[in-house]
This record gives sequence, C-alpha cells and structure tokens, in this order.
Amino acid sequence: MDLPFLDPQHPEFPDPATALDYPDGLLVAGGNLSVETLLKAYRRGIFPWYEQGQPILWWSPNPRAVIPPEQIHISKSLSKTLRRGGYQITTDQAFTAVIKACAEPRPEHLNRPTESHTWISDEIIAAYIRLFKAGHAHSVEYWMNGDLCGGLYGLTVGNVFCGESMFSRASNASKIAFSHLAKGLEQAGFVLIDCQIENQHLNSLGARNIAREDFCAILNKAAQLTIDWPAKLISTKV
Repeated sequence: MDLPFLDPQHPEFPDPATALDYPDGLLVAGGNLSVETLLKAYRRGIFPWYEQGQPILWWSPNPRAVIPPEQIHISKSLSKTLRRGGYQITTDQAFTAVIKACAEPRPEHLNRPTESHTWISDEIIAAYIRLFKAGHAHSVEYWMNGDLCGGLYGLTVGNVFCGESMFSRASNASKIAFSHLAKGLEQAGFVLIDCQIENQHLNSLGARNIAREDFCAILNKAAQLTIDWPAKLISTKV
C-alpha cells in the first residue's frame, strides 16, 4: 500500500476524494494531533483512527453515516425510559472520565486481554482533552444515583457535531445520553450529527449513509459558523 505521509510539523491534508476504496476511507498517515491539525482535519471530513504502535492514520470514508438531530429514532421502550426519568444528564462536566470510559474494554473483549481493543490510546485521550480545553470538544454524561453510568464525546464544526465514541455501564445509558444530545442540538440549530461509520447501535438510533461529497459540502458551510454549545438544552434539570 503506497500511502502518502504528512509532514509532522506542517501537515497539509490531501483532497478527501483521493482516499482509498479499500480499506474504505484511508487517506494519509503521519502528521500530528495538535488542536490546529485536528480542527483542520475535521473541517474537511477527516478524522484519526489507528491502534497503538501504528503511525497516525487519517480517514474519510465514503459513504458517511449521519443523523440529522430531528430525525433521531426513539424506540417505544426508549421513549418510555425517557419519560420515566430517574437519571441526570449533564454536559462538559466529566470530559476526561467519559473519554477514558470509552477507551475501556467492552465485555466481549475481556476474554482477550492481550489484544488491542481500542483506538482511544493515551495519545488520543490527551489530544481530545486539549480540544476540550480549547472549547471545541464536548461530552454528555449520564448519571444514576451520583455515578457516571454512560456518556459520549465529540467535537463541533459550526452546526455539525462530530461524534467520536460512547459508553454504557447501565441499560440504554448511551442511547439516553444521545437522545438528550440530539434534542438539544436540534433546538440550537445544529443540522447534522456525524457518526462516521454505520453500525448496528447507530442504525438503531436512525443513522443513514450519505455520499462523502455531500457530507463535505455540509461541513464546508458549517465551518463558517459559530454556535454556542447548547449546554442548558442538553442537560436535565437538577
């Protein structure tokens, strides 16, 4: 595989349309994980995804999995849980705890401790904490009886939220957090939640695929906007 490498000090990303078809969306390697580099990547529909010991790998898959906030799918059982309440949703109150929880092994990985089970390495954690401190990354937390039982994190590009990962330590915890996120984003004028690559969990929430070209066109417009993070619209009342 003849993959181009970015300059580690001054990375300039190629056109996402030049990404490989297989593996889908692999675009380039190298560069760095500075706030400036990450923002430059996300504004062009590119994100890092690699395992410990590999060079930084950058991706822009085609098609792209997305959910317009107003089109989130809420199942009957989830709707009942949302009405019942009994939990608390906050945002940006435990970013570090959320991203570290997202990096923990899933139950299916516990019997394979020697295998790499996550792309969220210490290097990635540090990079996204820098994004959070700079005001670009955000977390949503699900609390039950004072314990952090679920949540998600990602970053904003104008009126687009680029989701990165989520976790659950209680039934439907991440779906509940995602539901509150979508409602708050819709009310604040966000037009899209980027889910990157579809999977069963995201599909159950209403994810659908759009062409990379269309996604990048939306991002290009979004990058010209500045929208305050809708913390009050996402959080539940204490």
